[in-house]
Amino acid sequence: MAGRRVALKSIDWMAFAERVPPNQRSMFNALKTRSDAISAKLISLPQTPVTIDWSLYRSTVAKAGMVDEFEKKFKALQIPEPVDTQTSTITAQEAESNKSASAYIEGSKARIAQYEEKLDKFKNMIPFDQMTIEDLNFTFPETKLDKVKYPYWPHKPIADL
Repeated sequence: MAGRRVALKSIDWMAFAERVPPNQRSMFNALKTRSDAISAKLISLPQTPVTIDWSLYRSTVAKAGMVDEFEKKFKALQIPEPVDTQTSTITAQEAESNKSASAYIEGSKARIAQYEEKLDKFKNMIPFDQMTIEDLNFTFPETKLDKVKYPYWPHKPIADL
């Protein structure tokens, strides 16, 4: 039965709750409450529908053939189950999100390596109070003034200040 298949797909509410921002906590709680109510209702229903005692109706109903007609129509009745049309879309979105997340992680690892190199540079440099101007210009080349190109103070273009 479809109800039992749905029950097999359980949700890890604790992992879900960790990802919910504080401003959306009330909506999350409402969703969980509604989901729990639907799950409880689904579990309370029987696995198979109650069987109809057609012989009891045949002995009770006065019009002959009426119960046979109802039984024939009831057995011919097919209730369609909904078709899952969204799983493939969600799977594609999940794969795309995983791909972008892994690209972001790789970019972050590259940035971390750059920052660690800068941090090593700062840890291993001469303390500022012991540096000369030449040491400063060697350690931080962007601080070097070009007195030939810009002979007057501030020795840099105004736009760069």
